[in-house]
Formats: sequence, structure tokens, C-alpha cells
Amino acid sequence: MSSPVPTPQGPAPFLTIHTAVVLLIAVVIGLIVGGLTFLSGGAVAAAVLAGLTAAGVSVPGLRSLIG
Repeated sequence: MSSPVPTPQGPAPFLTIHTAVVLLIAVVIGLIVGGLTFLSGGAVAAAVLAGLTAAGVSVPGLRSLIG
């Protein structure tokens, strides 16, 4: 009887699927908020700051919701 051949283990992934999904959804939320801020008459800088803030604030909530 032959012994089982071990399967080679590749390197660990850079990002897990969970992290990638959370960050992707956060970016989409940031783009939506930034776009709506710009379309409402806000300056480009204000829209960028609003989008970045929305993306950053949404990460902890998304992490707990998608878990």
C-alpha cells in the first residue's frame, strides 16, 4: 500500500475573498457618495473628501455585516 502523496501548498493569498469584497463594496460606496456630492454642486475637492470619508467609514460596518 502506498502512502498518500502530499499536495503542494501554495503561498497564502495576498487578500482573502472577504477582504476583497469588503474593500470593493467600500470603493463603490465612496464613488457613489463622491459622485452625488459633485452632482449636487459641491467642489471637486469636497466630492473627493466625501467619497474617501464614506469609503473609510463603511469598511467596519461592511466587515461586520459580510462576515
